[in-house]
Amino acid sequence: MAKKPSIVLVHGAWGDGSHWSKVIPVLHARGYNVSAVQNPLTSLEDDVERTRRLTEAQEGPVILVGHSYGGAVISGAGHAANVVGLVFVAAFAPDEGDSLGSLFARREPPPGVASIRPDQYGFLWIAKELHKESFCQDLGDDAALVMAVAQKPTAARCFEDKAGPPAWKTKPSWYQLSQDDRMIPPETQQWMAERIGAKKIVSLLSSHASLASCPHDIVALIEEAASQV
Repeated sequence: MAKKPSIVLVHGAWGDGSHWSKVIPVLHARGYNVSAVQNPLTSLEDDVERTRRLTEAQEGPVILVGHSYGGAVISGAGHAANVVGLVFVAAFAPDEGDSLGSLFARREPPPGVASIRPDQYGFLWIAKELHKESFCQDLGDDAALVMAVAQKPTAARCFEDKAGPPAWKTKPSWYQLSQDDRMIPPETQQWMAERIGAKKIVSLLSSHASLASCPHDIVALIEEAASQV
C-alpha cells in the first residue's frame, strides 16, 4: 500500500497550532505524519514563508490544510513541489491580487467583525467578551474561554496584503463550508469553494471554529483528499 501523505495544518487569524488539538490526535492515530505550523501572523508573506519551510521539510507528498486566514496562506505555500493537495476549512481562498479585505467587501460584513479591536501596535484582537458568540458559538464554555484568552494577535496588514498566484489553480482542492459562520459569510465561502473548483464541498452546521466543533468531519475530508492524490 502506498505511504500516506504527510499532513501540515495551518491555523488562521487569532489562533495558533493548538486550534487543531481535536484533529491532530485522530489523524495521528490513523497513521499520518502530522505537523502544525506556528505562524507569526505578521504579514501574509511572512506566514506563507513559514508554512512553506515546514512543508518542504516533510518527507514525501504533503496535504496542506488551512483554516480561515490559513486558506490564504496555503494558497501561497501550496506551490511547494511536494504539496499534492489543499484542504480549505471555513477558509479564504484568494486569487492573485485579492486581499482578504476585498473578499470581505463582496457583501455586508458578518456579525463577528464587530468584535474585532485594533491595538496601538497595528494588531487586531477579538474582544474576549464577544469571542465565543463571534468565533466559536458551538463550543463549550471552557473551550471557548481558552480560545479567547490564548488568542494570538494578528497584524492588520494580513487583511490588506494582496495574494500572489494561488496554488489552487494547479493543485487539487477540497473545501469545508461552515453554515453558521459569523466571521466569514457562508455565501462568500460557497463562492470561493466554487471558484477554486473544489473536488468536494462539505457543508457543516457549524461555527467558524469547525476544526474544533466538528473535528471528525474535518478529518474525514482530509482523509478523502489524501486518498485521491
